[in-house]
Amino acid sequence: MPLALLALAVGAFGIGTTEFVIMGLLPEIAGDYGVSIPTAGLLVTGYALGVVVGAPLLTVLGNRVSRKRMLMALMGLFVIGNLVSALAPTFGMMLAGRVIASLAHGSFFGIGSVVAAGLVAPDKKAGAIATMFTGLTVANIVGVPLGTFIGQAVGWRTTFAIVAALGVIGLFGIARLVPAMPRPEGARLRGELTAFRNPQVLLAMAMTVLGFGGVFAAITYIAPMMTEVGGYSDGAVTWLLVLFGVGMFLGNLLGGRFADRALMPLLYTTLGGLALVLALFTLTAHHKVLAAITVLLVGALGFATVPPLQKRVLDQAHGAPTLASAVNIGAFNLGNALAAWLGGMVIAAGFGYTSPNWVGAALAAAALLLAFWSAALERRTPAPTVAAAQPAGDRVPVHH
Repeated sequence: MPLALLALAVGAFGIGTTEFVIMGLLPEIAGDYGVSIPTAGLLVTGYALGVVVGAPLLTVLGNRVSRKRMLMALMGLFVIGNLVSALAPTFGMMLAGRVIASLAHGSFFGIGSVVAAGLVAPDKKAGAIATMFTGLTVANIVGVPLGTFIGQAVGWRTTFAIVAALGVIGLFGIARLVPAMPRPEGARLRGELTAFRNPQVLLAMAMTVLGFGGVFAAITYIAPMMTEVGGYSDGAVTWLLVLFGVGMFLGNLLGGRFADRALMPLLYTTLGGLALVLALFTLTAHHKVLAAITVLLVGALGFATVPPLQKRVLDQAHGAPTLASAVNIGAFNLGNALAAWLGGMVIAAGFGYTSPNWVGAALAAAALLLAFWSAALERRTPAPTVAAAQPAGDRVPVHH
């Protein structure tokens, strides 16, 4: 794997830390601002919606500059957003900082996925994408638990200041290690938009929304669920987040390893398993050991869907992958926003802190149905070969 993938992974580490650390700090932030837990959950929803908006918007705006320069600019925006969050005097300003940081998220992973896939041979693309996303999964093993511990011990503002510093490191890493890969000649917004005429691209994005949304329905409220229902202490939430991160790391490796070999069977297995495990989480949340095992499985099964779903969008988008890739990252976060909102609604309605697990199970099951539909449609209408469909100007050089 090229060294440039390390730089992308470093940027992903910073972004992954700020995206997921909020889950472990919701009670502290809610207490400081005097708002309820479901209201504090808007910090998750707002971040996710910012990704949905920022992914296509910034990808289009950056269409005239080199991919390396755009990745650097996105990391700069990420740093600014986290500094605003660290210094926010009001809940509204904190939410604004989260949104600012989130605007960079979708484009970074979208453009980064295209760059990563272009650095390796065609049969290693999913593995390269998984390598970049390893930064996000490692963030959940190291960055998120450490950030949660610091936030609980010293103050959550310190956590976001440290995250901003991680963004600075990521920016310099990209500047140093990512090769200058100019925007492909002939790439146009109209050409990028043609990808969305393909029903398979839209189905893959819908699977992304529902499948990963299932994960966020449960994980957004993991702190109150585990302390109020599971009987864990506040400090133990840090170690549960470590388990979730380990699961994500293992799932990412699994997805990257098998997506290039058996993409659709992998999706059937992971989405079906995720729906089942989330449904069982309603019961296992009451038992400490079983709850911990379930958290690990939710992370593994949920993140095993990321490389295959991202690769499927890239494959189906053919010669216009950049915008479709970024929009699919937005789709992950649209699912996050939908799930966090629905989870907050069922809690506020009085169904208890385990009720978001049922929401997640339903979302994952719906994604599984879409996967079967997509496969059936593909059998009836085989897609054209990538080589034939891809305009010369949009081909990305492959380096071995």
